[in-house]
Amino acid sequence: MTLETTSQEKQEHRHQKKRRWPKRLAIVLIALVVMSGVGFGVYVSDYYEAGDTATALAAELSETGELLETDGSIAVGQSDAEVGIVIYPGAKVDPYAYVPLADVLSDQGYYCVIAKMPFNLAFFGINAAADIMNSAPKVDQWWIAGHSLGGAMAAQFASNHPSELEGVILLAAYAASDLSVTNLDVEIIYGSNDGVLNRAALEENAGNLAHNAITHVIEGGNHAGFGDYGPQDGDGECSIGAPEQWRITSSEVNERIEARSV
Repeated sequence: MTLETTSQEKQEHRHQKKRRWPKRLAIVLIALVVMSGVGFGVYVSDYYEAGDTATALAAELSETGELLETDGSIAVGQSDAEVGIVIYPGAKVDPYAYVPLADVLSDQGYYCVIAKMPFNLAFFGINAAADIMNSAPKVDQWWIAGHSLGGAMAAQFASNHPSELEGVILLAAYAASDLSVTNLDVEIIYGSNDGVLNRAALEENAGNLAHNAITHVIEGGNHAGFGDYGPQDGDGECSIGAPEQWRITSSEVNERIEARSV
């Protein structure tokens, strides 16, 4: 074997190693993407399911025609009502968990539509309210409400569509988007025993609220009490019971809507 042959073999070996690197890098990147996808799938598959009360009520309302489900929403009430309310669920919460609250609100004469969010995360469905509102042209006035993460995303939608809404109801949530330059009515409602709501963030984002914004604290209420999906990690006890929290919330929302119409 000559020195020239040895040198050529070494060069060819180096070229082969260089050619392997892109393939190895691609394999590593694909593996990372797959692992991330699997991790995300595991994360979103572990969500809070609707409780027995919500499930039974949904079935009852469906039988009587008072509840209508589509691929993107769950509607309770009459679509020709004067006022409609879009509800954005909290993170990783089954939208059916808010049927009891929607039912109590519909008893006040409102058309309530719960948005179904991709992966049960409102972050991926910020503009869901647009299709919901367009599907009910007989409704004259629209409000948007959101629970926890759903509230933050509802506020973001409202900040981008202020002329299409009358107001925003933030349930155990704060507005990270600027609503201060709008004419929207804004109300924050949360329970005194809420162990999930970030009070510091609530205070820090107070400047984003409209000038007429008000806050109502439900004594004995908690974070999960706006829906029916069982206890939530880190939350306090709902000492007044979820049905009472729904009633108080509905009363507050009704008062706010009526004040707006005066």
